[in-house]
Amino acid sequence: MKKTSVLFVGESALVQTFEYKGHDAFSTIRYGNNGPKIVGKMLSRIEHELTYIPCHLIPFEFPRTIEALSAYDVVLISDVGSNTFLLLPEMVREGVRVPNLLELICEFVRRGGGFGMIGGYMTFGGMDGKAKWKDSCIEEILPVSLGYHDDRKEVPEGADLRCVPGSHPILAGLPAELPYIFGYNKVVAKADAEVLVSFKGDPIIAVAGRGRGRTLAYTTDCAPHWAPAAMHDWDRYPDLWANIVRWLAGAA
Repeated sequence: MKKTSVLFVGESALVQTFEYKGHDAFSTIRYGNNGPKIVGKMLSRIEHELTYIPCHLIPFEFPRTIEALSAYDVVLISDVGSNTFLLLPEMVREGVRVPNLLELICEFVRRGGGFGMIGGYMTFGGMDGKAKWKDSCIEEILPVSLGYHDDRKEVPEGADLRCVPGSHPILAGLPAELPYIFGYNKVVAKADAEVLVSFKGDPIIAVAGRGRGRTLAYTTDCAPHWAPAAMHDWDRYPDLWANIVRWLAGAA
């Protein structure tokens, strides 16, 4: 059986910290990358070939042609804004025309690829609206409509999630009660979307067909803090993501 080829993009950060010691101050920088650990866990129960691109390498490693992108069955973007895909260094620094990577993703879906956006502080609308996915072609293919505003919804008491087991291939084999989460991006389901999981009327998992392909909005994060250990260490978490990837790839 052919392995599912997955391109996972994002879920990393460079963090600068300022410390004040009386009269003096200094700063430090560290690199944080949950990607390999989280993605390895998410996809541990599906035969797949994984390519992972952290945020800072997107301008250099993300496929620049539809032929190269079509080598993958599924593309997943997590917690990285649209500017990272649009402001490529050759264009910004040298005035050279470059491919529109968002348009490549949309064409990939129209040709039969699977695409999923995972929530966070820099996806959908994001913190202060800075993720800037609104009005892109990505919004056109997603099963949800976005806003220009800060769409983060923090739920410190925990949002308890439920589903109807077996009502969709993504929910196959899952229990009715899912682990709680601590937040999500508050978006609006489109008329043609299937909302599989919601919280107080807000979509948490929504899907739709687009062209010959399929798309997913997973509006909570795949990692802390929105996805606490109750979720990302849940023994059925890999089953959920195996179902998601198979469905996006058209195998379910």
